[in-house]
Amino acid sequence: MLAEERRQAVVDLVRVRGAVRLAELAEALGVSEMTARRDVAELAARGLVDRVHGGAMAPRATSTDEPGFAAKSALHVGAKTAIAREAAALVGPGTSVALSAGTTTHLAAGLLREVPGLTVVTNSLPVAELLSGPGGGDDDRQVLLVGGRRTPSRALVGPLAVRALEVVNVDVLLLGAHGLDPQRGLTTPTLEEAETDRALVRAARRVVVLADSSKWRVVGLATAVPLEDVDVLVTDDGLPPGARAEVAARVGRLVVAGDAP
Repeated sequence: MLAEERRQAVVDLVRVRGAVRLAELAEALGVSEMTARRDVAELAARGLVDRVHGGAMAPRATSTDEPGFAAKSALHVGAKTAIAREAAALVGPGTSVALSAGTTTHLAAGLLREVPGLTVVTNSLPVAELLSGPGGGDDDRQVLLVGGRRTPSRALVGPLAVRALEVVNVDVLLLGAHGLDPQRGLTTPTLEEAETDRALVRAARRVVVLADSSKWRVVGLATAVPLEDVDVLVTDDGLPPGARAEVAARVGRLVVAGDAP
């Protein structure tokens, strides 16, 4: 296992368990406690875990924390790629599709460059750049970018975004998630982002949510969408069986990327 793969495994263990002792990390990863200690120190310096005596715990994030786009892009890349592949497969040629901001929706946008005749509506600057910039692919594609205030994740949100989306009707929405909770639904770090996500949902005939398993039980400041309003939720096989059952009972369809067909 490469060092970065091992450190990602540490982050995943800490997120699932809340706190992990160095001895447990060493045993789970097949390394010495000294190596586990160095990994924890490195991850703590990046803000991905909190270092405590004898181990590590999940960082004490607040409900309004919002990492930048570049920081989030480096996390859970394998899971996000698998989710993006499943979600992009739901978008056919000639479709009108909305994409929210987010690193997983950005990966899906990269795959959608191969789908001809799309009309794309987005509040994500990176998505718009990817689909309309050099090498963007299909000349027949239309890309419509809404206005608004820019967030750290390079989303455009607020009244201008909401007003623009009021006159839009799309076949399908690919919606990212800051947090996913069975009671609170899909949550965001700000009220403006939640309102913009709700406007995206109102504009779509079908709502597809892309949320990797690290988002489970993360609760941001504002609820954007209840799970009952989600037609398809695409996650990865890191979501525990109990959590899958809770989600499946609330959404129209649960797709777990990485599961055997």
